[in-house]
Amino acid sequence: MSDVEALKKEAGIAACAYVRSGMNIGLGTGSTVKHTVVELGRMIHEEGLEIVGVPTSLATEKLALEVGIPLVKLSEIDGLDIVIDGADEYDPNFQLIKGGGAALLREKIVAQEAKAMIIVADDRKKVQTLGAFPLPIEITPFAHQATIRVLARTLDCRVNCRMAGDNPVITDNGNMIADAHCGPSITQPKVMESEILNIAGVVQVGLFNDMCDVVVLAGSNGVETLVNPNGRLE
Repeated sequence: MSDVEALKKEAGIAACAYVRSGMNIGLGTGSTVKHTVVELGRMIHEEGLEIVGVPTSLATEKLALEVGIPLVKLSEIDGLDIVIDGADEYDPNFQLIKGGGAALLREKIVAQEAKAMIIVADDRKKVQTLGAFPLPIEITPFAHQATIRVLARTLDCRVNCRMAGDNPVITDNGNMIADAHCGPSITQPKVMESEILNIAGVVQVGLFNDMCDVVVLAGSNGVETLVNPNGRLE
């Protein structure tokens, strides 16, 4: 296991400290939170933890079932106690960029139903200003190139359709992903989110504003828990 992967595993496991029996848990998507899912499965089998999970992607659903986490549909329960997810970037105000795994729409739906959001990450994701990581935007397949042109004009940066080889990446919802290469310049993420969502053809944008309560951050000195002073957890 590489040093980076070891850090991801450490952070993913540490986030499980926020989980209690009886909780409804949102299960995020990505290379760090997969360790959380595996650890929750271990806690169910070895420690008698009783939870139900709502996955944010088909990949997470598959992993959760493999490790024995009982799953329910979000529409079948009255909200979530917490969601544990990863992030591609987070800034000092606990605003996030997500969507590197092309699951941002489901992730955002799950996040807005949760009473609190725990982010697991390694210290490479910590930035002063959002945007070095290309901003993912989920768009409809219909006239997607036209939508991309409007996005490029609106954001004044290069926007491309994310590809997997010769074909566009298709999300679990049958949409496409446009990546906006705006650089580390997103100083007003809430304003940008509103501008992007106002464009016809846009389904959702990977700016997660005012949602993150805690970041469990793994770095060379171990795991650090950063609590949003304006968040919902102490």
